[in-house]
Amino acid sequence: MTLRLVEFVVAGNEASDLLPVRSSALLRSYGARRGFWTVLDEGPVERCLALLLELDDGEWTARHVSADAGPENGRTEDGEALAHHDGWVYVFGSQFGSKAGPLRPRRAFVARFREDDAAAGPLSVHVVRNRFRLHRAVNDALAASPLTLLPAGDRVRDRFIVETLARGTSRAKSWVSRLAPDDLPLNVEAAAFTPAGTALLGLRFPVTEAGEPILVEVSGVPGMFATDPVWPRALGAYALTGVTPPGELTGFRAMVPTSDGGYAAVIGSIDALGKGSVLLDDHPGGGAVTSRHVRFRLPAGRTGESCRLVGESVADLAPFHHVEGLAELDGRQFYVTDEDHRVALWVG
Repeated sequence: MTLRLVEFVVAGNEASDLLPVRSSALLRSYGARRGFWTVLDEGPVERCLALLLELDDGEWTARHVSADAGPENGRTEDGEALAHHDGWVYVFGSQFGSKAGPLRPRRAFVARFREDDAAAGPLSVHVVRNRFRLHRAVNDALAASPLTLLPAGDRVRDRFIVETLARGTSRAKSWVSRLAPDDLPLNVEAAAFTPAGTALLGLRFPVTEAGEPILVEVSGVPGMFATDPVWPRALGAYALTGVTPPGELTGFRAMVPTSDGGYAAVIGSIDALGKGSVLLDDHPGGGAVTSRHVRFRLPAGRTGESCRLVGESVADLAPFHHVEGLAELDGRQFYVTDEDHRVALWVG
């Protein structure tokens, strides 16, 4: 596959995920014929939304979007995954921590906004911090599933789980009741909604014992935003088989619905090399892994029970190790890569 590079500088930061703009009003306001949302790395979500736009004359440009999260301004970080549902754009925090741990409550959030609202004035973003409720629901689903998971490793468990529990207990945080010593740290890097309104969360970690990526189906995400929140419930866990090379560990990096009712995804390393990752200290086979574009379908008539999904390889994206976003639009493929101090969009 031949790819063309389009480079941007957006607030001096790198990008995660890639979501096509559906709002014609938003595109018109910028004089653009197509565009993508991306979320910048690790700052508060209201400061990290950006648009990558192809203007009517064919030139590409990037726009940092002014946004306001009201009382939640400055209280989130590390938005990783974007998804459309019922007229909203959802932003999922990683639910994870820094590369050396511990887990960070600021990353346990989901936010949403209306695209049309970005066409005029500061964008209003509704943030819900779930205080590890999603962590609890997903860990319970993984524990109840028949999947055999890769053990966390002693350093991972100490840094991410034991240390988080100790910090929360010392500060009398109510969320400590939602963590357990045998939990696995979750790193959510991909998301897509199903036609039934459930959300598929693609995990970069954990993975199966065989190194296969895992996604978890969750119901009730919109209920988090009600005046009296109803918290999501995990319906089941799925392992994606047939796309991980022998001896490697691969996690989800991006995921999108496809026009035929299936899903496309990027899988790759479980964490980045050379950045002090405790995950890679315990699982060195999960770092030097190149990215891969794959497709899969959910089984017809499923009821959320755990199962294995057969994946199909679309493209080997070597030598890239760090593809963070994927879009399939108008018969073309678009990828965004995690680069230092720039946003790199690759057009196929």
